[in-house]
Amino acid sequence: MGTPRRSPSILGNPSGSEQTSHRCARSAYTPAVPEAFDPQEMVRRFAERAEAVKSRGLPPIEGPERQRFARQAALDFQDFAMIADAAATLEDGILTLRVDLRPRPAQDA
Repeated sequence: MGTPRRSPSILGNPSGSEQTSHRCARSAYTPAVPEAFDPQEMVRRFAERAEAVKSRGLPPIEGPERQRFARQAALDFQDFAMIADAAATLEDGILTLRVDLRPRPAQDA
C-alpha cells in the first residue's frame, strides 16, 4: 500500500530547501477574472476565514493527530490573517498583495 500522503502544508517544504519561489511563467490557476472582481472584498473574506479558524474548537482527537490538527489550524490562521492584512491592488490583470511583515512598534502602556 505504501505510506499515506500528507498535506505539504503540514510537512513544510517537501524539497527540504529553506526558500522556495512561487513565481512561475503561468500559474495552473488561469480562469478569467470577472470584471467585478474586488480585491478588497477578497481580503475581507480572508479576514472572515482567519476569524473562523481562530474561533473553531479542536475535534475530539488525541495524541499526534491532535497536535497535527492544532499546528495546521495555527498555520491556516497565520496565512489567512496575513492576507487579511494585505493591501490588495489589481492593475492590468495582475493582483498584488502587499503585506508588511515588519514588527510593529511597541505601544506605550
